[in-house]
Amino acid sequence: MTYVVTDNCIRCKYTDCVEVCPVDCFYEGENFLVIHPDECIDCGVCEPECPAEAIKPDTEPGLDKWLKLNAEYASIWPNITVKRDPLPEAKEMDGEQGKLEKYFSTNPGAGD
Repeated sequence: MTYVVTDNCIRCKYTDCVEVCPVDCFYEGENFLVIHPDECIDCGVCEPECPAEAIKPDTEPGLDKWLKLNAEYASIWPNITVKRDPLPEAKEMDGEQGKLEKYFSTNPGAGD
């Protein structure tokens, strides 16, 4: 099992999760975070830290596309280990449906 970042992180990008990760397995895109599935040790400390509730265990049904997306972008985006401010539109974007299709950016973030 691993944890994956899902749709609700897009255009929120809270980074509370990266601060508590003991193995630094988060990677940063322009408007989204991902978890590297081969680095995640399944400790689960990140899940309750996410204000947007965007982190889920990959054992939940229907998360196959998110596992694939997390793995793909974790291999090309920079590592992030330091908490930063969320995106300015985070509160208004929290809970919006269909963010992957509407807003997902393949551009990398700044990383550490």
